[in-house]
Amino acid sequence: MARLSEHGIRLSSMSPSFLNSNSTSHTWPFSAVAELIDNASDPGVSAKQFWIDVVHETDHLCLSFIDNGSGMTPNKLHKMLSFGFTEKGSGRASQQAIGVYGNGFKSGSMRLGRDALIFTKNGGCQTVGMLSQTYLESIKAQAVIVPIVPFNQQTNILHEGIVTEDSQASLTAVLDHSIVKSLEQIHSHFDSIPSKKGTKILIWNIRRAKDGKMELDFETDPNDIRLPEIQIEELKKGLKNSGSLRTEQNIPDMHYSLRAYLSILYLKPRTQIILRGKKIQAKLVAKRLIHIEHDVYKPHFSLHSASSCGLISSYYFLESFHVF
Repeated sequence: MARLSEHGIRLSSMSPSFLNSNSTSHTWPFSAVAELIDNASDPGVSAKQFWIDVVHETDHLCLSFIDNGSGMTPNKLHKMLSFGFTEKGSGRASQQAIGVYGNGFKSGSMRLGRDALIFTKNGGCQTVGMLSQTYLESIKAQAVIVPIVPFNQQTNILHEGIVTEDSQASLTAVLDHSIVKSLEQIHSHFDSIPSKKGTKILIWNIRRAKDGKMELDFETDPNDIRLPEIQIEELKKGLKNSGSLRTEQNIPDMHYSLRAYLSILYLKPRTQIILRGKKIQAKLVAKRLIHIEHDVYKPHFSLHSASSCGLISSYYFLESFHVF
């Protein structure tokens, strides 16, 4: 039976196919990675360090993202995995928040792969959640279902004070349809978060290009994540055809090297990023430009204006770098 709102009108359901279509807002995989870093850097999380790595888990190659921020309660994790919810649009912290619509994790993670597990602990409670296209297809779901399981951080058993009527069913779904197959594996991932609070994200079934090969190159440089050579050549042709690149010029490495891209991602980095075991050395790009233009403005903050200002300044910054 369909759920009804307080006004007696049937609530809409989010189709599982929306997870994929929503992710296409990122035409470039590195911007999807940036979404996950933004979430960890925002004032509500305030992670000091953010680790990005490539790991194998149950015969699957996975992207791993770990931060030592504030972590999440089960309720906050549920809100993060829900559509149309955000706490960033109000209060003083929103003035410094990078994202305001609450869609960053969903679009970013599903752009990188089809399936994701989130392990988070915030002191007293540790919770695992799953956002998985493979799972939804397997059970022929008509709406997006997000299994979430809370554990007591001291005893490692289901949290008696928080456990809900669907916690056991959610645990079964995670063990049956994800890359973790036992409680021991779940708790080992909690233990791999290097502090009492923090979050770990595992993304698997990494997106593939039209030729069937993985969209990301993990082998050419063991300290980096790159775009495959064939994509670099296609990018070079596109930039030259658009006039953004002269014939004799090489593509700036930020286009195809995640390490290079992350080094200029923020004008004033709040979080130290460690990519595949090696720290990112942030570059103050503004000091390297031949021509610098300063635009001083005092916006009246709102959801719309904050988003617009961020897009405008970011676009100008990157375009300036390309010219250099």
